[in-house]
Amino acid sequence: MSIFERILSRVFGPAPEAAPDTVTTGVATAPRPEVLPISRAEVEAMIEKLASAKSQKFNWRESIVDLMKLLGLDSSLAARKELARELGYAGLLDGSAKMNLWLHAQVMQKLAESGGQVPESLK
Repeated sequence: MSIFERILSRVFGPAPEAAPDTVTTGVATAPRPEVLPISRAEVEAMIEKLASAKSQKFNWRESIVDLMKLLGLDSSLAARKELARELGYAGLLDGSAKMNLWLHAQVMQKLAESGGQVPESLK
C-alpha cells in the first residue's frame, strides 16, 4: 500500500470491500466507483474530527510532518521522499521547506479530488 493510500484510509476509513461481479463476465472483478471530489473544507473537517480526539496538538493544517503524525504514519524524511515520488515531486528530495510545503498542498488537494478513492494515477 502506498503512503498516499495509507493517508486516504486514515482520513476516509478503509475502502469498502468490492462485491464480485460474476454475472456479466463470469469472473470476479471489482467495480470502479465513480470518483466524486469533495471540497477542501470537507477534507479539513474530517481531519479536524480526528485531531480533536487526540490529546496532542498538531499543526496539520500547515505541516506535512504533523499531518502524517496525526494520522499515525511514519513522517520520517525517507517516508516523505517516498510520498514525494508517488505524487510526482520534481525538485530535490531533501526534506526542505519547499518540498514539505509542496507535499502538504498536494496531499490536501489530492484528498479533496479523490473523494476517498485512490486515483488511478497512484495505483
